[in-house]
Amino acid sequence: MYQQMIFVNLPVADVDASKKFFTELGYSINPQFSDETTASVVISDTIVVMLLDKEKYAQFTKKEIADATRTSEVLIALSAESREKVDELVDKALAAGGTTAGETQDMGFMYGRSFDDLDGHTFEVVWMDPAAIEG
Repeated sequence: MYQQMIFVNLPVADVDASKKFFTELGYSINPQFSDETTASVVISDTIVVMLLDKEKYAQFTKKEIADATRTSEVLIALSAESREKVDELVDKALAAGGTTAGETQDMGFMYGRSFDDLDGHTFEVVWMDPAAIEG
């Protein structure tokens, strides 16, 4: 059965620094789709973040490239298998040079935290109680 994938393309100022940041979070780089202008970050079997230097990114759009440190371009939400995994990933991001992007959201059945990467792209990490989803 076909498994649809998502490729999130993000412009970055420094591909090498961004590769280091994401590998410190525990993700791998797919060398087959990476070079000096692009890094293919494997989030899961179906999610890949393509980090492109701004010149490379500009080849794919006629629009002005947003400065994610000043404007919101996208909120990337990632699921986590537990509250502890939310904290683990966000804490790794902060230790690797990311910044806190918002307040911790704790609604009991749902828990989330967010961070901005080195270029200001916002990642939300969320856990939801499976029992709350089923009911």
